[in-house]
Order: sequence, then structure tokens, then C-alpha cells
Amino acid sequence: MAKRPNFLVFGKPNIGPEEIAEVVATLASGWIGTGPKVEKFESMFKKYANSRYALAVNSATAGLHLALKAVGIEQGDEVITTPLTFCSTANVIIHCGGTPVFADVDKDTWNIDPDEITKKITPRTKAIIPVHLHGRPCNMRAILKIARKHNLFVIEDAAHAIETVYHGKKVGSIADITVFSFYATKNITTAEGGMVTTNNKKWADMIKVMRLHGLSHDAYKRYSVKTFKHYQAMLPGYKYNMTDLQAAMGIQQLKKISSFAKTRKKHWLRYNDAFKDMPELILPAKDEEDTTHARHLYAILTVPEKLDIDRDRFVEELIGLNIGTGIHFFPVHLHPYYQTAFGYKRGDFPNAEFIGDRILSLPLGANLTKTDINDVIEAVRFIVNRHRK
Repeated sequence: MAKRPNFLVFGKPNIGPEEIAEVVATLASGWIGTGPKVEKFESMFKKYANSRYALAVNSATAGLHLALKAVGIEQGDEVITTPLTFCSTANVIIHCGGTPVFADVDKDTWNIDPDEITKKITPRTKAIIPVHLHGRPCNMRAILKIARKHNLFVIEDAAHAIETVYHGKKVGSIADITVFSFYATKNITTAEGGMVTTNNKKWADMIKVMRLHGLSHDAYKRYSVKTFKHYQAMLPGYKYNMTDLQAAMGIQQLKKISSFAKTRKKHWLRYNDAFKDMPELILPAKDEEDTTHARHLYAILTVPEKLDIDRDRFVEELIGLNIGTGIHFFPVHLHPYYQTAFGYKRGDFPNAEFIGDRILSLPLGANLTKTDINDVIEAVRFIVNRHRK
């Protein structure tokens, strides 16, 4: 087949004139740091997530770090999470002085397996971080039941799951704390950025202080009021605040979230239909009843027993046809640091490794055209037909 005339970028953000105008207006306002646009974005998001509090930060990684600090994770504590995630999920546990403990995933859903969580609980376990991989909700009923039984905190990594709904409850209102991402490739973007939601006032107040140096008043309040007041460092905080420039994008992106989701679902269903007759590929599992999948990523697994190439070669051939792709994810426990620091090795989490060796993500953005999706389908089918055993 002939390759596309131009490269199809994986995860290209869908930025329209509304976002550009909002950012320009923010620049013209003279206030580009944390200020009124951040407050507006937080107000909009907490309504969307059905949470009492929403706190904007400069990344989901920062949000996860603050969430763990808020619930008191410290030296010697263990936090259970999935090995099939981006490394930041585990890194933040280490930043708090804790130890990441991995529990294997379900081979069909690719999400953390509650039965495996139970096996990993020790007297040092203090929290669980379930990751809603690709936007598919984890089995939160089982996870919350385990947490209640063992008096554990649950912090959802919802970096992929802005639109996700689990049995009638919006992700963002289910766990103790939930963290979202607005990175450039996410379903809505602020270029970099994240949001922390919770229904707990104590944690919300703590995160608000910790995200900006531990100061008692943020910069907007310090410099915009007409009466003088000293600020005080209440604790040694971090530089994790979101700016109004970022929030300006988020305000307009959030208004479009439903239309973006409809487009991604249309692309998703077209992929499913195009590949359903190909035993050389394993497609995403069907959606669980009474849930909403955020459809952040459409990932397939290659079946090496039925192809004469491995996943990495498959990706190279897609790139050769001008189709961008991604790997979500290479299991965390197989990264050099985690093998060296914790002694993890191949064979420790067979389901995560099975998926990690075979997985690749196809372009799914809401800004993709019918022609773009057709090009991806044609390229994938061409490679499978070419390398079928």
C-alpha cells in the first residue's frame, strides 16, 4: 500500500479558535499566573466531576504526589498499584518515602485485579492507587470493599479517565481523592496540567496550601487585594500550581468535552468493526454494563503466535507508513530503576507482561478525520496480511 502523504501525529491536541481567543484575552488581562481563570476552571470542573472540591495543579504527577502527602504517606508505608501504568504513578510513592507494591492486572480488562490487591496487603499497607487504564473504570466496588476492610485510602489515578462513569457515579466523586491529567495528548488539554478532586475539606485545604510553596495565601490573593496582609509559610510546600494561561485553555476545552467524546467513540467503533475478523489482534474488552469508558486510548494487542513479526516491528512498519502510534505501557517493574531498587524481574507479573509485550495504541483524537481513521485501518490490515503466518 502507499503510505500517507503526511505523518499522522499520535495524540495531536484538538485546539480551536475558542481556546486561542481565551488565552489571548488572558495575556491581555495582565494576569497570567494563578488567578481568576484557575478559579473558574476549578469551579467548572468540580461540577463536572460531581465533587465538593477541585484543585488545579501543573500536572497529574504533581496531583498524585499531593494526594499521597495529604493522606499521610511517609517513610515505610506501602502503597499498592498496578505495574501496567506510566512510571509516575509509582514514582510519586517513592517521593513520599513510601514503597510501591505492584499487584498484577486482569488479563481481559488490563486493569488492576482486586484479588491480586488482597494478596499484597501487609501491616505496612496504607493506600491503593487504581489506574483507570485507557479510560476503562477499574472494579471500584471490589477495591473500595477491600479498602474499607483494611482501613486503606483509595487514590484514583484518572489521568485517562476524565469522562469515565462507574455504575452511575462520576470518577472524581468515588474514591478518597482522584487525580486527572490535562497533558497535551489527553482528552482535554491545558498543555500541561492536572486536577485533584475530593469531598474531604481537610485534604482539599492541605493540597491548596501545599501546591504553592505551603503559603497561606496564593499569589492571586496576595497581589490583587487592596489591603496589605503578610503571607506565611505554613509548611514546606511545592511549586505545583496551575497558571491562568493553562486554565484559559481548560475552560474552553471542558465546554467541548461531550462532543470530543462522541467523535472518539465513533472512531473506536470503526476500529472495532474493521479488526473484528482478525485473530492476529486482540481488541479492547467490551464495556462493562452501566459504565462509561472515557476512550482515551484505543489499544490492540498483537498475537505473536500468528504473526512473523513482534510488536516493536509492527510499530516500526506503521511509522514507515506515516502512522504514529504509542506503547501504553511498558510495565513499570521492568524499568531499570525498579529492577535495581526493588529486585523486580520478568515473571513477577505475568498478565502485565503479556499485555506490555504486545500492546500498541492507535490514533484516536477527536480532531482526526474519516480519512485519517481509514488510513490507520488500511495500514494495520496491510501489515497483518503481510505478516500473517
